[in-house]
Amino acid sequence: MAVSRIALRGKTDMKAIVVHENGGPEKLSFEDIEQPEVGTDDVLVKVEVAGVNFIDTYHRSGIAGYGLELPFVPGNEGAGVVESTGPDVDGFKSGDRVAWAMSLGSYSEYAAVPSSKLVVLPSGVSTTQGAAVMLQGMTAHYLASSTFPLQSNHTCVIHAGAGGVGLLLTQLAKRRGAAVITTVGTEAKAELSRNAGSDHVILYRDQDFKQEVMRITDDEGVEVVYDSVAKETAMNSLACLKRRGTLVLFGNASGHAPAIDPLYLSQNGSLYVTRPTLADHMYSRQDLEWRAGDLFRMLGEGDLDLRMEHEFQLADAAEAHRQLEGRLTTGKVLLNV
Repeated sequence: MAVSRIALRGKTDMKAIVVHENGGPEKLSFEDIEQPEVGTDDVLVKVEVAGVNFIDTYHRSGIAGYGLELPFVPGNEGAGVVESTGPDVDGFKSGDRVAWAMSLGSYSEYAAVPSSKLVVLPSGVSTTQGAAVMLQGMTAHYLASSTFPLQSNHTCVIHAGAGGVGLLLTQLAKRRGAAVITTVGTEAKAELSRNAGSDHVILYRDQDFKQEVMRITDDEGVEVVYDSVAKETAMNSLACLKRRGTLVLFGNASGHAPAIDPLYLSQNGSLYVTRPTLADHMYSRQDLEWRAGDLFRMLGEGDLDLRMEHEFQLADAAEAHRQLEGRLTTGKVLLNV
């Protein structure tokens, strides 16, 4: 997001979280700023709920590969009501309930969202559900259906199985007929993971997950590991793969994954490693509408369980970040604006 999209001087007419310098959760400043400028293809949305995601913590801290020009309003996901539209916008009008992902500035009372990132919420999906499912839900969707399209003869490992993506990915994997092994930190999180459909839950603090995966699979390994933890898990995740298996690194919760020598991949079963992003999997309007539409349909039919028990007020965004990074949350973390 360009700095010109937020004004830090002059008339103050909305509340927002602003990051003036990179660092810990304490760098999230709750303050008054001007409403964002609306471009010709933008939609001004009165934000009702913002989603909190690990990518927000990467932007806040400024870790390599995720630094943004300062100052900025964080938040990549939200839902609310259209206030006004730019002159070149088609398909959206004042009063529409909408949701979005991968557009910065959601931690605020108003957000200027490119119309290309917006979808209209159907009547059976609330704004809270919309904010909860867009980024993590579409991430789970592309992981299960595009990055490694799961089939009924596949077994997958999902790290952070009780997190927002983990719970949704488990459900989507089971819908595709795959066997699911998840890793979690506590017995309470294990129960959530089992309820989402996990066939085997590994308590990684008490058990060596690599040994457990090999035991469960009779030393064969799995076709794919979905790994959002990275630094602490990546090499053992590779060791869980069967011949020509795939490691999907889609997050950095514990830090960047170590460098992987291509020769290691060839010498351990012609393995594959990929580092996908949601932006590339919702790049076209067709992809966005397909993924969001699938998720909205499942929500409307009661076939997708969203856990949304961690809700904070906008002013408490720093505490939301502390709990997310401290692995104290399960399911989706939300800010009520």
